[in-house]
Amino acid sequence: MKIMIRGLSRLTTEDKVLALLAPYGLVHYFHLVKDSNTGNSKGFGFAFMPNPSQAKAAIKSLNGIEVDGQKIRVKKAEASEAKSSDDQ
Repeated sequence: MKIMIRGLSRLTTEDKVLALLAPYGLVHYFHLVKDSNTGNSKGFGFAFMPNPSQAKAAIKSLNGIEVDGQKIRVKKAEASEAKSSDDQ
């Protein structure tokens, strides 16, 4: 299941997000979306967890927690959201 994580601090790294997701199960990848001009984080990214029940547990547990001073939002990625980030 592809999940979207929004509201990330510009200082939050891919490794940090992977560490947050790891206790819930296997994570195939996390892609932090970055500005193509500056290379800075845009504050959101996408992860893929192959086991839907593990992904749902991660969403339920992580949605609304504070990471690096920012309250994050975690949800199942919609097809249009995933496509728009791939175009950037």
